[in-house]
Amino acid sequence: MAVLEVTDLKCHYITDKSVVKAVDGISFSLEAGEILGIVGESGSGKTTTALGIMRLLDHHASVSGTVLYKGRDLATLPGPEMDRIRWKEIAIVFQNSLEALNPVMTVGQQVIEPILKHDPQAKNAEVRCADLFRLVGLDPSWRESFPHQLSGGMRQRVLLAMALSCDPRILILDEVTSALDAFTRKEVRDLLFDLQKKNGYSLIIISHDLSFVSSLASRLIVLYAGRVVETGPTADIINGPRHPYTRGLVHSTPDIFVYKDLWGIPAESATNDAPEGCPFSGRCTQPIDICRTSVPSLQPCGEEREIACHRGGIATLLKTEGVHFRYPLPGNKTLHAVNNVSMEVCEGEVLAIVGQTGSGKSTLAHVIAGIIRPESGKVQFIDEEVHGGNNGHRFGGIQIVFQDPFSSTSNRFTVLDAVREPLDINRIGTPDERLEMTKDALKWVYLPATDQFLGKYCGELSGGQRQRVALARAMVMRPKLLIADEITSALDVSTAANVLRLLKGLQNRKGFAMIYISHDLSLTLKIADRIAVMDAGKIVEIGNAHEVMLNPCSEHTKRLVGSRIGLCCHDHVHNHHAGEQNPLTGDLNHGR
Repeated sequence: MAVLEVTDLKCHYITDKSVVKAVDGISFSLEAGEILGIVGESGSGKTTTALGIMRLLDHHASVSGTVLYKGRDLATLPGPEMDRIRWKEIAIVFQNSLEALNPVMTVGQQVIEPILKHDPQAKNAEVRCADLFRLVGLDPSWRESFPHQLSGGMRQRVLLAMALSCDPRILILDEVTSALDAFTRKEVRDLLFDLQKKNGYSLIIISHDLSFVSSLASRLIVLYAGRVVETGPTADIINGPRHPYTRGLVHSTPDIFVYKDLWGIPAESATNDAPEGCPFSGRCTQPIDICRTSVPSLQPCGEEREIACHRGGIATLLKTEGVHFRYPLPGNKTLHAVNNVSMEVCEGEVLAIVGQTGSGKSTLAHVIAGIIRPESGKVQFIDEEVHGGNNGHRFGGIQIVFQDPFSSTSNRFTVLDAVREPLDINRIGTPDERLEMTKDALKWVYLPATDQFLGKYCGELSGGQRQRVALARAMVMRPKLLIADEITSALDVSTAANVLRLLKGLQNRKGFAMIYISHDLSLTLKIADRIAVMDAGKIVEIGNAHEVMLNPCSEHTKRLVGSRIGLCCHDHVHNHHAGEQNPLTGDLNHGR
């Protein structure tokens, strides 16, 4: 049964020059005893949502919509009646304890204040205060202290004691761990979990800390620019985000993707007063024309999931179905290099294909790129057949970078010739435009665009420079899908690391999808969202990169994982199962 129902809540800040739509039509319900998480970047509207529910916004804000609590609309209640509900029925714990607490009152006085406000004749307020301090893990002797005499974690516990002082049924927690160290954060989280389990409060946890929220909440709401972009069960959203923005948040959270380098969502968060269109379209990897003119509505997307996206969530970019390819061998024999491979690549993701030498990885890459035609099966790119199409000859198509930079670029070509050649062959642009596009591509891979460098022959370059020229040659066609086939195998470890970081940074900035092919499982974990494991031409396992690493299903994958040299000491770190501890953060994953 829902104890709180929010419908079409809008909170707009009115200034002399503009109207900022901080919250622009949010709807959700909170069940009795439920822990609901609201997540998003700074400025997404999380705190304003909490203040709008509590009617704590000042006169510069315009608030509309309904907030039903026990059948009463809080938005229309007279001030005195709303005062009786605050603290007694619904309480909030603010994020900045030094600002939220009065510096000239003892913390004990501040905890007692809401008790006396709701019951001026209360005779046991001091006893109640001492009990609350014990409840939140503080010695009652700290009641006589001032806020500045307590640590950040202690002040946060005081705010929690204040919120619990009148035994409310709903607690709203606004960034309660944002300024706390990992150990204190764990203590506060465990305390919240124990209190909720004991007293059955309904909790709304608001935070940009996805790891903290997901360790407690059973359901998540993801906000962007004042709108809900995705909702659903916590485990489903963490393990399989459907919206490109949610995927970016998950991939930016080190406690969830412990192996990967940190890559945030490119560009700045949208302002909440964008004139039209999907507010995320400027940062999205898969925008279409309607995204720039129309705001998507929240629609059902599978069981218990909702998403606001004109493309129905993260779209499929490439799909293979039952692909076979054989190499003829002497004596009328054949080598089944690709054997019934079916898989998908989504917009903006990095899929790594790993396996031992001879497993069929490169052959599959060549089939996908359209270089060789499969014996049977289909390869579709943006719903068009790859073979027989022009996906390798146009902007926004498929490009491949080969593993050996010395054989993939001719010694007789200058840098200008090598990078510009795809534009010349496909007659894209004027000569001047081709030159500018070539220079842009070189800048993307951090190579000089000077006349001197453009005039150098590829044979004069180092291996790392030559591989970056090959990458620029692919990027000049602005692909939607880039296939990187063992591109670091011929490079020394330092140069390989630089090329790999460059490649992932480029993918993050430009938003193209990538198939990264390698026999090095450790390396792929630094950049891959998903991993497909190949053996004898077949994909024997495919899934989330960390699940494949930590919980391999096939015997071949287990051997591949076990054979890694220099196993990472954190291989056991991450686990989404309930009750298991994350050693990096100390967090217990109660919520899943």
